[in-house]
Amino acid sequence: MALLITLATPFNSLLARLQRLTHGARIDAVAIAQPPIFIIGHWRSGTTLLHELMALDSRLATPTTYQCFAPRHFLLTDWLPRILGSWLLPRRRPMDDIAVGWDRPQEDEFALLTLGAPTPYQRMGFPNEPPAHMAFLDMEGCDPADLQAFETGLRDFAKTVTLRTGKRLLLKSPPHTGRIACLARLFPGARFIHLVRDPHALFPSTMRLWQALDAVQGMQVPNGAGLEEYVFDCLTRMYAGFEKQRAQLDPRTICDLRYEDLVRDPVAAVARIYRELGLDGFDALLPQLQAGIAERKDYRTNIHALDAAQSEKIRRRWGFYCDRYGY
Repeated sequence: MALLITLATPFNSLLARLQRLTHGARIDAVAIAQPPIFIIGHWRSGTTLLHELMALDSRLATPTTYQCFAPRHFLLTDWLPRILGSWLLPRRRPMDDIAVGWDRPQEDEFALLTLGAPTPYQRMGFPNEPPAHMAFLDMEGCDPADLQAFETGLRDFAKTVTLRTGKRLLLKSPPHTGRIACLARLFPGARFIHLVRDPHALFPSTMRLWQALDAVQGMQVPNGAGLEEYVFDCLTRMYAGFEKQRAQLDPRTICDLRYEDLVRDPVAAVARIYRELGLDGFDALLPQLQAGIAERKDYRTNIHALDAAQSEKIRRRWGFYCDRYGY
């Protein structure tokens, strides 16, 4: 991983300068006329499933994996994945067997990471070190320079994707959960789709997520020390920020959705999202949505077993979440 990053760095830096030279003025001039739609919720709460289903709406633009991994030069090089093929990517995600591809919807948090903006995802490179930028899970106590770098990175990336697509943005990032006030300020009129899931499934699934990602993406051999506490702390921080900030926003801009309802009846869940957030075009989306659901009919979620002590600890640490969302 360290070797690949080292080899890619001069290539990325040179192309970033070239894209800035050739497209910088056009990017700066972009006006995001339609407020973005953000899919938020803790990791493993169904955000990826919903992201891929809503990305079937041809009127929406979601960043692709390549755009998130090459945010400074994809306007010049978005032909490159056709040459690279899939050899740089795994065929499936290591934590849940979902398909991976350069042109598939991806979290914009990876674009922020690649841009050098402050994000907790910096932990992925060094899983044995103290986690970085935890303030960006609830936006409390952020260094002003870091906050400016974060906002500039996200705004510029959103403008660049808008320049490429000309469509309303559909963005998804679990860490955005505790940033909704900041996002609403950056993008007035933004809409939020908030997913929740039974914490007794959420916790072991998130542990599996980080164990899998640490093993394949880190530049250290992960020792697992402190991982359980990290998982507990992240949700606590994210939801302290989310609940505090949602009180500042128009409730009509937030749609709450349970993971269990999404997987039981995806069509009804997406229909409710469009209805509650005042989004049009659901009837046009319906055939693509049904086809996309049919393609996923054989997918099975991982089964996680918890003992009584683990269940009690989850309830003790995340009881506020259980009570707030009916678990």
